[in-house]
Amino acid sequence: MTRRRRDWLLFTGWALTGAGYLLALLSILSIGIFILPIPLIGTAVLATHHDAQRGLPGLVSSASLPLFLLTYLNRHGPGTYCSTSAYGGSCTEGLLDPRILLAVGALVLAGGVTLFLRMQRRTAVSSAPPRSR
Repeated sequence: MTRRRRDWLLFTGWALTGAGYLLALLSILSIGIFILPIPLIGTAVLATHHDAQRGLPGLVSSASLPLFLLTYLNRHGPGTYCSTSAYGGSCTEGLLDPRILLAVGALVLAGGVTLFLRMQRRTAVSSAPPRSR
């Protein structure tokens, strides 16, 4: 496996681990305590890898995943959304504008990826052999 691919896998691993921590925190009053061991195990596995720090910007990008979930859940907002079924209908009030949530989530995701790519470039430049004149 190439180093570049391994670094992207570390980035993804840290992003999923961070998302697990956020999910456990957001649902702490219900199922969060049962979810928490999963990101703890992920942290233990990733932290024992000798190049784990190269994927750490994935933790930044992980904050975008709950925002994308909120975007999906509020996809009919803002305003009143009514739906009907064979058994009747119901209306709900969408409070959040999904476009704002989507934009913030995309910025956070892009920020983590940009940080990751800058770290990759810096590592490549520092490990390159010196040029002779």
